[in-house]
Amino acid sequence: MKIIVGLGNPGRVYASNRHNLGFMCLNYFARTHGIKFDKRKAKARIGSGEIASSKVILARPQTYMNRSGESVSLLVRKFDINPHDLLVIHDDLDLPLGKIRIRHGGGSGGHKGIESITSCLDNQDFVRLRVGIGRPSAAAGPTTISDADAISYVLGDFTPDQKQIINQAIPRVSEAILYLLTEDITAAMNRYN
Repeated sequence: MKIIVGLGNPGRVYASNRHNLGFMCLNYFARTHGIKFDKRKAKARIGSGEIASSKVILARPQTYMNRSGESVSLLVRKFDINPHDLLVIHDDLDLPLGKIRIRHGGGSGGHKGIESITSCLDNQDFVRLRVGIGRPSAAAGPTTISDADAISYVLGDFTPDQKQIINQAIPRVSEAILYLLTEDITAAMNRYN
């Protein structure tokens, strides 16, 4: 069994935010495979099914981004899976808009949802599928941006031009999820990174 988690914030007010890109990608993947988020368990909206001969649980934590680990740790315990059978999809400020990267383990890169998950699991040994949202245009160059500017940016909606790029990236993320269910992590990283 695999648990695939998309990160975001619950509620309509956040639905189109850059920080909800994990939810957007997982929603698309669920629709593509006929899975509905029809249950509430472990502080998450979940759906289940079988894809590529693997039983999967799709989950959208309802705990808000900074507390995603509460839900994810409950899911991991409830379904008795190892962290290496966990895939987390999330936005990434440090990747160019629409680019995807797959990695296994490692630090949070400053992402509060990932920090919460690694803290609650006391484990970093899970797969992350990162989707680039770019940086605010005011932050020209590789310099860091303030926490307030980063928060404002991730909680803002995509511009129309950005949305066009994201609408092309989301099906590719869905394809990468499916590939991760059928191939090993190294093959997936070679193909999508």
